Amino acid sequence: MIWAVAAIVIWIFGWWLNVRLANGASSDNTLVKILVPAIFGITVLIVWELLVRGFEVNPVILPTPSAIFERLISEGPRLWADFQQTIIKGAMSGYLIGALAAFGVAILADRSEFLTRGILPVGSFMAALPIVGTAPIFVKWLGSDWESKAAVVAVMVFFPILVNTVAGLRDTTTMQRDLMRTYGAGYWPTLLKLRLPSAMPFIFNGLKIGTTLALIGAIVAEFFGSPTVGMGFRISTSFGQLALDMVWAEIVIAALAGSAFYGVMTLIEKRVTFWHPSQR
Repeated sequence: MIWAVAAIVIWIFGWWLNVRLANGASSDNTLVKILVPAIFGITVLIVWELLVRGFEVNPVILPTPSAIFERLISEGPRLWADFQQTIIKGAMSGYLIGALAAFGVAILADRSEFLTRGILPVGSFMAALPIVGTAPIFVKWLGSDWESKAAVVAVMVFFPILVNTVAGLRDTTTMQRDLMRTYGAGYWPTLLKLRLPSAMPFIFNGLKIGTTLALIGAIVAEFFGSPTVGMGFRISTSFGQLALDMVWAEIVIAALAGSAFYGVMTLIEKRVTFWHPSQR
């Protein structure tokens, strides 16, 4: 009972402190903007720890944050190897391949109304295909190493980026395009100097969607075939061994990697589209 009371008191205190900071005179301060989510996260972890220990929850059902942290420290080399296999080799390479292919096809579709009408419906259909159906096929075709995971990721990120890029390239007004024609600009100068810059908010929207899909695709694809390394492989085998603290350690790393990937893409977007109203 004492553990539950302590958890409630800490939660109320964290809530009160966050409300004071978020609504205070310094709410626009950069340090305060960092402190508010940090306090919330720390509060959740402390309450989690107290409740699991207080109610003596079986670690097979839910391990404590301290046990997960201990696993992160003790299994550092193995977790790093899994990170390299899944995130760097599988997710990042597949993301780059899918993004570059989407940009190339978007330019081709922009030049041809026939391709636009044909590719976008097919893209919507392919985007709706479940990963649990496509991943085993790619593993069968390309083997169980990172190449098949990169192929799954490339397919998953291809169509969101393609659809957003095509929509962005069509976002310019008739007056803007007529102005470029009066300057004697052809297709490529108009594309590079007008339409592509105007499409950047759409393109980055697709790229940010792809960051999440890339990690999901790489991890889930490893469930259907992988060498004895990788985050998906480790989650699957650790769950079978009832080592839930290891499963949670992999989840923490995946969440941190996904947040960092998304954050980097957001920072690049702010640099590139500083002129857009959404960045002001």
